[in-house]
Amino acid sequence: MKVVEGIAQALKREGVEILFAYPVNPIIESCAVADIRTIIVRQERVGLHMADAYSRVSSGKKIGVFSMQHGPGAENAFGGVAQAFSESVPILVLPAGYPRRLAHYYPNFNSTENMRQITKWAEPLTMGKALPEVMRRAFFQLRNGRPGPVLVELPVDVFGEDVPDGWEHTPAYAARTAPDPADLKTAAEILARAQRPVIYAGQGVHYAEAWDELKALAETWNIPVTTSLEGKSAFDETHRLSLGSGGRANPRPVRKFLDDADVILGIGCSFALTAFGVAMPRDKTIIHATLDPLDLNKDVVAQHALIGDAKLTLAGLLSAMADHSRAPAEARAGVGEQIAALHDEWLAEWLPKLTSDTAPINPYRVLWELQQSVDKDNTIITHDAGSPRDQLSPFWRSTTPLSYIGWGKTTQLGYGLGLAMGAKLARPEKLCINVWGDAAIGFTGMDFETAVRERIPILSILLNNFSMAIELPIMKVATEKYRSTDISGNYADMAKAFGGYGERVTDPADISAAIARGIAATEAGTPALLEFITDQEISISSG
Repeated sequence: MKVVEGIAQALKREGVEILFAYPVNPIIESCAVADIRTIIVRQERVGLHMADAYSRVSSGKKIGVFSMQHGPGAENAFGGVAQAFSESVPILVLPAGYPRRLAHYYPNFNSTENMRQITKWAEPLTMGKALPEVMRRAFFQLRNGRPGPVLVELPVDVFGEDVPDGWEHTPAYAARTAPDPADLKTAAEILARAQRPVIYAGQGVHYAEAWDELKALAETWNIPVTTSLEGKSAFDETHRLSLGSGGRANPRPVRKFLDDADVILGIGCSFALTAFGVAMPRDKTIIHATLDPLDLNKDVVAQHALIGDAKLTLAGLLSAMADHSRAPAEARAGVGEQIAALHDEWLAEWLPKLTSDTAPINPYRVLWELQQSVDKDNTIITHDAGSPRDQLSPFWRSTTPLSYIGWGKTTQLGYGLGLAMGAKLARPEKLCINVWGDAAIGFTGMDFETAVRERIPILSILLNNFSMAIELPIMKVATEKYRSTDISGNYADMAKAFGGYGERVTDPADISAAIARGIAATEAGTPALLEFITDQEISISSG
């Protein structure tokens, strides 16, 4: 067996069903022979974004895999790998590499060296007989510990070498860790005695599939819950104890309850400081429950730590709190009504934008009607950077786990398209939506053709205001000759030219019917792009 065949065999035995790729890499052909579906993208970054979502919406149980050519292919892929690293997403990256005799000197791009700082694990395959141990290490890193990209660089002169006779890859298993019982006991006592506790849930709740445990802790002890953007949908946002999700924009209950809290339990989160996350208030008692001890006291001072899997941590906390007095929890009996009153007051202030009849259309009106038009239990939605993120995230109330793909740190324009396609491939029964703007489509719009060609029927909601609206306040100081924020295009026609469904909407009265037609197109197997001509809205909710 040659190396190129051995890689396909290992992927197959690990349950990999799809290879996302950009030619030229012999792994593509070997995977096709092994009956692994190959999805060929128009640019490397989008393929990595697809692998990213494929892993995320399966809680890391299915691994997204991407391969590309050496040199420029690997260089182009850098941003997508960096994105997955910042969001702690387990993907396997398989770049070809320069022949071993050329791999380590200027100007050749060495993926192992150059991507070591944006991967959890990176190594080259230096000889055919090492393939069994290299693939073993790669998949154990993918399935254990803090999630993140793993890279195996494959020099082009190694593909044809032999692997050891009789080798068959053994799939990796996942091992879980639980917090120290003494730490659980301490944390349980503090949380049980808290007067105004809040739970801040992150993406680790999704990876651990700890949704039931989170709900049980919140309900048993009457504790309000908010989430990071990455953790959004880990807790039903229509639940009486939900504060909503906090990011750069957030509902009013998020800020109010965090600021008033005496104890904050962060579960499955990093507490990383970012312009796109909710800031933790100072001088609070923080219990930080995380899988990775590197997160501790890095950005937010935590007096107490619970190191381990979110599911085991929450179950352990619930058990350890059972013997404590429930008097503080009973005193919070009316907290649900307090949350509802704050939410209703905040929402009433935003209803004029959410229901606006003006033209150009207010983008909030589009997203409000979208939320009313879909079956949210059967929908996965994501957003792009900038205005679409801030206009969607506070108002979209997720109801089921893994129904919202958010991100909380750095991101690249155009991220949402690949996420929606990857989600649709992982969960074909779901309506998968990406919301983006005309700046984002300029980065990755050509890959709408990938959705058409590869038969990935997503619904793409484009908010076109012919400008980079989020930059407008900055540009007010510029002269009239400085027009860098002005852009244009007819993207509905582009979608139709690619063979998809495209429709441009200019009248707010037509929004609902257009969304229904777009959904119908996806149900018929055709990707749909609805282009809404919107005003240059720049207001966001700061709570």
